[in-house]
Amino acid sequence: MNHPESTGVGYYALNRVDGIRMSTALTYLQMARHRLNLTIRADVLARRVLFDGVRSVGVEVESGGEVFAIDADEVVLSGGAINSPQLLMLSGVGQREHLAEVGVPLTLHLPGVGQNLRDHPAVFMLYESAEPIPPGSPALQIGMRYTTPGSEFRNDMQMRPLHVRTEHMPINFDLTSDITPTGFSIALQKALSSGELRLNSSDPHQQPYLNYRYLTHPFDGERLRGAIRLCAELAESSAFADVGIARISPNDDDLKSDDALDRWLLDNVLTQHHSSGTCKMGPASDEMAVVDQYGRVHGIDGLRVVDASIMPDVIRANTNVTTIMIAERISDWMGQS
Repeated sequence: MNHPESTGVGYYALNRVDGIRMSTALTYLQMARHRLNLTIRADVLARRVLFDGVRSVGVEVESGGEVFAIDADEVVLSGGAINSPQLLMLSGVGQREHLAEVGVPLTLHLPGVGQNLRDHPAVFMLYESAEPIPPGSPALQIGMRYTTPGSEFRNDMQMRPLHVRTEHMPINFDLTSDITPTGFSIALQKALSSGELRLNSSDPHQQPYLNYRYLTHPFDGERLRGAIRLCAELAESSAFADVGIARISPNDDDLKSDDALDRWLLDNVLTQHHSSGTCKMGPASDEMAVVDQYGRVHGIDGLRVVDASIMPDVIRANTNVTTIMIAERISDWMGQS
C-alpha cells in the first residue's frame, strides 16, 4: 500500500503499537514537552492573528473567559483545512467581498482563502453477516486501490472491506441489532468536484460554513457508481459463498439504474476526513494561491500555514503521513532561517 508504484489488493500498514495509534501528540510533542523553550496551553481559542500593517505580530486568544494577546516574531497556523482558513478570514485575510458581508475589517484581499476545498467523498455499503467477528479483530485489514475505467488518474479509487466501528458507522445504523455489521468503505481518491469554506459570522466561536459540493462533477458520480457495482459483484461471487453475507444498503432497487444509484449516493456520501486545499500552495501569480512553497502567506510577513490546507489538491491516499511530512519539511526551513 505504501509503494509508489503499487496497485491492486494489499494489507494496510497501520501506525499502531499495542492497539494505540501513534499520533503526533505521542511521537513528537510528548518527547519535546519538557523543553524550557516550549509552552503548551490547552483550552485556548485563537480568535485572530494580529498585524502591524501587513506583518503578523501575534495572536489574540481566549482562555478561561479572558481575552489577551500573545506577541510573536512569527505565527504558524496549523489548524487544518477547516480552522486555518477560518482563522485567516477572522483576521481579515481573504476575499474582500465575503469579509465585508460578515463584518470583518480587511487586512489583505486574498481570494483563495477557504476556496478549493478538497476531500475524498466516501460511501459505506452495509452488509450483514451470519458469522460473528472474533473478539479483538481489527476493523480494517486489507484494501484495494485501482484506476477506474476511463480515468487519467492512476489509483483514483480506494475500497476496503471492514466491520463497523467508530467513524465507519453508517448513518442510522441500529446498534441494538443482533446482526454482525460489515461492508465496504469506498472512497474516490481524485474527485474533480471542489467546494468552499466561508464564515457564518465574525464570531470565532461559530463554526464556519462548509460546502464540499460532492459529486457535482459527473465523472465523480460515474466512478463511484462503478465501484459500488463492483463491490456488489464481488460480494455475490463464489469466494464469499461460505461467509453468509447479505447486502442491506444500497438495495436492489438502488442498483437498478444510474438515476436511482445517484439518489442513493447523494443520500449517503460522507467525508473520509481528508479535507485539504483551502489555503493552497502556489506562485504569487495564481490569484487563488494562499501560500508559497515554504508555507508563507502571500502578501503577509511573518505568517505561515503548515497543515493539509496548503496541498493544492488532496493526495490519492490517506493524508496523515503527508501532513507530517509537510510539517517536517517546513520546520527544517524555519530552523535554517
